[in-house]
Amino acid sequence: MKQLIRAALPVLAVILFAACNNNPEAAKSENTTDSMTHEGHDHSHMSENSAPAAAAVQLKDDKLNAVYQHYVHLTTALINGDEASAKIASNAIEAGAATVDGGNALGTSAAKITAAKDIEAQRIAYADLSNNFISLVKKSGLNSGALYVDYCPMAMESKGAYWLSANEEVKNPYFGEKMMTCGEVKETLK
Repeated sequence: MKQLIRAALPVLAVILFAACNNNPEAAKSENTTDSMTHEGHDHSHMSENSAPAAAAVQLKDDKLNAVYQHYVHLTTALINGDEASAKIASNAIEAGAATVDGGNALGTSAAKITAAKDIEAQRIAYADLSNNFISLVKKSGLNSGALYVDYCPMAMESKGAYWLSANEEVKNPYFGEKMMTCGEVKETLK
């Protein structure tokens, strides 16, 4: 049963990712007024084209760019302490890394996150994954947007650890809510 679940999880992650952004033209044709308000929330101050900052980032390597989208999901999951979402994102990174030149170490790191027993073990493996991913992004370069190489000196038992963010504001995936803003921007990639 475990083997079936492990085999199905990457396929499910890819299907979900593809289904969530399958037809952008259909989404544009929906009534924007209805999509800007729901259950007492007024989003009228937001434009139809409002999107996370990560959407503005475009890596030169298309295959690595696809993996980057999963890296954003993984980072967000760790910031929020969401172990299950972190496993799904890391599984997708592992699958995508197999298509990226020089992505073997990235895939190995992602597999460690998927196999991790708890959120703390995921965060430890994330440090290695981030180092590998930062190296690949630097080799690829960006077509548009900017990425920030963030650093938390207290992560990994005060040895320090890096991660990538599309936002200049620090949100720490190594400590989540405990120390959300611990860290600093060390480098900007453009």
